[in-house]
Amino acid sequence: MQERTSLTIVLAAGEGTRMRSSTPKVLHPVAGQSLLAHVLRAAPHGAGHALAVVVGPDHQAVCAEVKRIRPDAQTFVQRERLGTAHAVLAARAAIARGADDLLIVFGDTPLISEDTLQRMRAPLKDGAALTVLGFRAADPTGYGRLLLEGDRLVAIREQADASAAERAIALCNAGVMALDGRHALKILEKIGNANAKGEYYLPDAVAIVGELGLRASVIETGEDEVRGINTKAQLAEAEAVMQGKLRQAALDAGVTMIAPETVWLAADTTFGKDVTIEPFVVIGEGVTIADGAVIHAFSHIVQASIGKNASVGPYARLRPGTSLGEGARIGNFVEAKAATLEAGVKVNHLTYIGDTSIGANANIGAGTITCNYDGFAKHRTTIGAGAFVGSNSSLVAPVKIGSGAYIGSGSVITRDVPDNALAVERTAQTVREGWAARYREMKTRDRKPKS
Repeated sequence: MQERTSLTIVLAAGEGTRMRSSTPKVLHPVAGQSLLAHVLRAAPHGAGHALAVVVGPDHQAVCAEVKRIRPDAQTFVQRERLGTAHAVLAARAAIARGADDLLIVFGDTPLISEDTLQRMRAPLKDGAALTVLGFRAADPTGYGRLLLEGDRLVAIREQADASAAERAIALCNAGVMALDGRHALKILEKIGNANAKGEYYLPDAVAIVGELGLRASVIETGEDEVRGINTKAQLAEAEAVMQGKLRQAALDAGVTMIAPETVWLAADTTFGKDVTIEPFVVIGEGVTIADGAVIHAFSHIVQASIGKNASVGPYARLRPGTSLGEGARIGNFVEAKAATLEAGVKVNHLTYIGDTSIGANANIGAGTITCNYDGFAKHRTTIGAGAFVGSNSSLVAPVKIGSGAYIGSGSVITRDVPDNALAVERTAQTVREGWAARYREMKTRDRKPKS
């Protein structure tokens, strides 16, 4: 059977004034990705699938996020805010091009899954003109209720208009809809604005489907999946749900987490086999962790690649652009940024490695700093394979340390060091015999009370 084509319309126009933020609501993050990014990735994609996103005026940042995640998407602007059906019709040109199925989703529902959106299309294959996504709410107060006669959806009754019997119904409207593309535009254009606000509401599509002698149906999902975000409290609740899903997926994939409830993951975190994550680890976006790696407690990692059998932490920070080779070790209170550490490199204690390349099996002593910033620009440090950098050294970039070179502890290195050379930069040590005793005697004498 030929695959049905689809057009997905994502409504991303919500202002989110209750978020108390200058950031557009749909750009707030959950698990390291914007709310909108989660929805765009769940939308059908590939050959035969088109995507339209409806935004509010002057939302260039939202448009940029759309293009970043789904370059294939087309954006449309809803100039006036006259309800959800009005927003969908802002993409009239895309709808008019025709598709077998029209999906309507919202940009502030980050937990919606690709599987659920695909299930929404199934009743359309069986002759339904409209599918509505429903959920059974623990507390249905405030939600529109889905009224069924057998397996047919006959109405969506808003809380204010519902009878006592209807308010007792737990099956609620999630807002997500799928329409048969042959009827979609006719149904949407029939939605009127005969309500107190004079706006055009998608739930009215159910009654119109009935008037046209067509059938509407319901697909159910869990309440968590259709959580909408309007406040920072709801954002935190969605984050908690997402983290639970990500942790469970990692555990199911074989990741060992000693205290999973304390580990924070990003939606795009990828793991190899036999990875261990200790408590209180935070993993941001863009992190890959290869087979056998261990992330020790209280480490923070963002946009970094961790190689096979590598070790990170405890109390380590890996910033964007960091790459650890096989068996590399980043120890306690070490920070790395835009740094490449090849296989077997050891950076075990109290060290900053920034804008640096380190060759295989080099050893970086405690307290070492790569001085990468001169107040105007960043500069790179290169350390060759097998080099040894003594403790409390400062490597002032741009500088190259040759393979097998040795840097004496306490040195400030400002010039390149050849392969297998020793570089030591210290002032001559002076020793004054008896000075400490004389100093203490002087200070003690000065404190004696006067008679």
